[in-house]
Amino acid sequence: MIVLGIDPGTAALGYGVVERIGDRLRAVDDGCISTSPHDPLPIRLLDIHRAVRDLIETHRPSLIAVERLFFGRNAQTALGVGHARGVVLLAAAEAEVPVREATPSEVKNAVAGHGAADKEQVGRMVALLLGLATVPTPDDAADALAVAIWAANRERAGEQLRSGLLDRSAVAPLASGGRTPYEMAVSQALAAERGPSGSAQRTRR
Repeated sequence: MIVLGIDPGTAALGYGVVERIGDRLRAVDDGCISTSPHDPLPIRLLDIHRAVRDLIETHRPSLIAVERLFFGRNAQTALGVGHARGVVLLAAAEAEVPVREATPSEVKNAVAGHGAADKEQVGRMVALLLGLATVPTPDDAADALAVAIWAANRERAGEQLRSGLLDRSAVAPLASGGRTPYEMAVSQALAAERGPSGSAQRTRR
């Protein structure tokens, strides 16, 4: 099985291709798709779409694994990630390749053993798991390989991978009533923010 992992971003989009043969994982390809800040956003998204489409045509992945939008990021970063994610999902749909999604903490936990691992730790574990002599660079490529490793291992375990309810663009939403620890944690945080009255609290200056 071949998995194409994507670490989405508008300025730089990391990709990593992993092949699973039995219990072994092998790195096939990795890199970073960069777009020019001088180009208008539609052109940059078109460049990303073409590059992802070419990756799909070249490697013929069984799955495409994409990092899910993390709401804790600043608004500008989240917007760029959202634009890139949409383009990747479009390319996957056009090629009729199933998509799997994971939060950054889910990927870090699966690869490095804990959800708060830094980029250096993730990179070292990616190299170890794939038998690479050096840590993949740049960080975007290492992160994309980590996403691919997560999907390849989870799919092998026979789990039914679904996206979270909080992601309204989720490709495979959970059934009503199903909640992961991630969703429960965010729900509790939102409840605490609203306070006893049940409405959102605002801090006045």
